[in-house]
Amino acid sequence: RAFWGWLNAVFNKVDHERIRAVGPDRAASEWLLRCGALVRYQGSPKWQQDYNALPTGPLGRYKIEAINATDSCIMYRGFDYLDGLEHVTDIRLEKCMYIQDQCLQRLSETNNLQRSLQQLKIISCGNVTDKGILALHKLANLEYLYLSDLPGIREKETTFRVLQQALPKLELELDLE
Repeated sequence: RAFWGWLNAVFNKVDHERIRAVGPDRAASEWLLRCGALVRYQGSPKWQQDYNALPTGPLGRYKIEAINATDSCIMYRGFDYLDGLEHVTDIRLEKCMYIQDQCLQRLSETNNLQRSLQQLKIISCGNVTDKGILALHKLANLEYLYLSDLPGIREKETTFRVLQQALPKLELELDLE
């Protein structure tokens, strides 16, 4: 088990030189696919899942629009890859064992995501608590938030009331015990 944690940490190490060399969307695509996530590019209905089949072409041509991190090993230390993404409207975090409050806080503090992110789904991420959900209040353009199977959320009513006050146009869908 320790070996896999170490390997996942290696996959999440940010290579700032690579971001400069190939651009933020390509570098983030490589990171996400290495960690087992999927990406969808603007104008494409298909999810990219094969690292070896990443599209080539002019730098900056493929812009990430959606991220599906189901069962992936993405973790906080890789979140610097999100900084340069300007077109992400949809993120799904499902069964992500390394996603925790600190990750959600980092997500909500990413300036580009504050402007672009419209939909967020957080499902079966056992390390997420009320603190992480409350941190999402900085995502000013978030229109839809789906929360399911999050045992770390203890103060449901208070947390959701505060979030709704901060984001009045947010549609909040809950499937919590």
